[in-house]
Amino acid sequence: MDNAYVHGYDPRESRRLQDQASTLVELLHSDTRYPAGSRVLEAGCGVGAQTAALSRNSPEASITSLDISRASVLQARGRTREAGLDNIDFLQADIFHLPFEPQSFDHLFLCFVLEHLPRPVEALTALKKFIRPGGTITVIEGDHGSAYFYPDSNSARRAILAQVELQRMAGGNAMIGRELYPLLSKTGFRSVQVYPCMVYADSSRPEMVEGFIKNTFIAMIEGVRELAINAGMIEAEAFDEGIRDLYRTAEEEGVFCYTFFKATGVKR
Repeated sequence: MDNAYVHGYDPRESRRLQDQASTLVELLHSDTRYPAGSRVLEAGCGVGAQTAALSRNSPEASITSLDISRASVLQARGRTREAGLDNIDFLQADIFHLPFEPQSFDHLFLCFVLEHLPRPVEALTALKKFIRPGGTITVIEGDHGSAYFYPDSNSARRAILAQVELQRMAGGNAMIGRELYPLLSKTGFRSVQVYPCMVYADSSRPEMVEGFIKNTFIAMIEGVRELAINAGMIEAEAFDEGIRDLYRTAEEEGVFCYTFFKATGVKR
């Protein structure tokens, strides 16, 4: 499973990413805006779930969005064109082998990318050379260790930990959010700042219950069911019980919390 995308490239995952993006757009992206004429590199754009928010927030910036998956790039291009967003160029490319001149961009943006990479410091170092001195980096990542909920459930936690372990086996880190400050500091960025973006959902916030608990988080855990069971990490009955218990957090008296971390820095 080395360096594999543990969630898979399928229509269900694409829908989950779009649901996640639309639900979290205000929480994660409201303060990410780039000035007119600036050049922005989005590394690891996937199906373009975050790209649309970047484009809408900075309509006069020039955005280059890339991903290693050709299918994802094609989907991202199609979605943004349908939305009438025309300040984005898409490219299929590996972040370790990019066809740009050094210092070609003013800003670098990564969202839910480092969690899938076995060498995040090397990836940041490789990308950093394409940003001009004084340019910025913005990184957003989640942290599965931050998930807590009511009613609590050992089975639900086992199902979540199975996803965490599968991601580790694939070379990633589902708890990388807490590491953003040391990662950016090790890479040599200055003025690094990290702040938490907490999702809180209960029945008084039905849009978060549907958009985040059900369509984002539980859908993500459900998506690794067969992999986790086949790997011997958890029994089918225990996994299914964990999913049922997670759905209980979306009921009338349920509560669910999860924290994303957003980091910014400046290239020396």
